[in-house]
Amino acid sequence: MNKTVQNRIEEIKKNGYTLDFGNVFNLAFENYKKIALYGGLLLFVFFCLLAIAVFGLIVTVFDPQAALKFLKPENITPEALGLNTLLIITGISVLITSLLSPFTAGLIKMPYCAERDEEFHVSTMFEFFKAPYFKELFLATFLVSMLGSVLSTLINYIQIPILGFVATVTLSLFTILMIPLIIFGNLKAIEAIEASILIVSKQPLVLLGLLVVGSIAAMVGFIGCCIGIFFTLPFIYSLYYAIYNEIIGFDSENENTI
Repeated sequence: MNKTVQNRIEEIKKNGYTLDFGNVFNLAFENYKKIALYGGLLLFVFFCLLAIAVFGLIVTVFDPQAALKFLKPENITPEALGLNTLLIITGISVLITSLLSPFTAGLIKMPYCAERDEEFHVSTMFEFFKAPYFKELFLATFLVSMLGSVLSTLINYIQIPILGFVATVTLSLFTILMIPLIIFGNLKAIEAIEASILIVSKQPLVLLGLLVVGSIAAMVGFIGCCIGIFFTLPFIYSLYYAIYNEIIGFDSENENTI
């Protein structure tokens, strides 16, 4: 763990912190304007490649007609699938999410570079797939995603979807700083989860408001042409960076390790 970050977390634990909604939003928006086009193109290309890979895997492993029948809306309800199938799907989803977590980390690195007018290359998106980041990102995302997915699946299975939504939002809120703490603060997986929960617990309403506004801003891309979501989604990652920057911040020692 970076000593400066550790000291800041201890200070927050004792004294809390102030967080201005407007300052965070403005910082996120200013950096977003610099990364919107490039980040959107990266997300679009990545999504297309992922969709082709998944489709190819389904066609290779399963009978195409059986797969299409399985994917019909009436066949993918909790009642139709059964608990065991839901848990298997949940496990696969968690594994994929965990494996792709370094890609998310790369997207959060984009506004960091944008604020400092540093060049951002495609290779930067994949720099967190190497040691020591990959292990910590994978483990942290796996633990949080597994908990969230299992809770959501079980709650949906007993047909209380709103409770599952609340659980998912709560978990997302309290772990909002998990990935930034790993890539910027050099925290281990468990340390990052614990620190994120601690930090969010000091200002949950302000951070919830930022998360809600950020999500609405990202969803604007669905208006008109759905492809626009790829170019509004980077705002979420810019918001994650802005929150970390405002709460933890950077100094010369911290930045030299990034």
